[in-house]
Amino acid sequence: MAVLVLAVVGLVGCAHEGRLGTGVSPLTVADTKAVLRDLWSGHNFWIRNVVLDNTTNNRKALDFAEKAVMANAKQIAKVFTPFYGEAATEQLYNLLIKQYGAIKAYSEATVAGNKSRQDAALADYASNTGEIAAFFNGVNRYLPKDTVRGLFAAHEADHVELINELHEEDYGHEAETWQVMQQHVYAIADTLTTALEKQFPAKFPSGHVQ
Repeated sequence: MAVLVLAVVGLVGCAHEGRLGTGVSPLTVADTKAVLRDLWSGHNFWIRNVVLDNTTNNRKALDFAEKAVMANAKQIAKVFTPFYGEAATEQLYNLLIKQYGAIKAYSEATVAGNKSRQDAALADYASNTGEIAAFFNGVNRYLPKDTVRGLFAAHEADHVELINELHEEDYGHEAETWQVMQQHVYAIADTLTTALEKQFPAKFPSGHVQ
């Protein structure tokens, strides 16, 4: 059941790929929220694949999933191009890749049973969370650092819990964690969308977040 749910989410996460590939902002706030929710769901989906493939040592699948994570990060960053430009888009992309690097490092350390490497990965993620909070606050005053930091700290906790549960083959709890992860990334998407609408009301003439 959990695998079926994840597969469906992964497909949904690709629903807006064509639109985002144009670099054009969605026409409504509802569209923007839907785009970001889909993309963050895809982020969860592909990172889960990386973790699972790393746990089972499926190198071919791991390579494919890792490329998908990076492509997804690029798509998330490109949502913000119409608002903040190419330089900011590239900066956000690099921050998201750095975040993924910390998650992957924690997964590898967990498989290896190396506590010190786990701790180092968590420290890297915490540092990256601060950088992401500073980035969003720097481009949008409606995104307080503490708010963004809190959202991404919860996101980290979800990833860590899921990695540990997959490693322990605790699939029942992992399915529950997945549902929590989805709600947390929806909160990230919705918070970013609301801040964009407040900062750029003229870009969203067709409606408000429902």
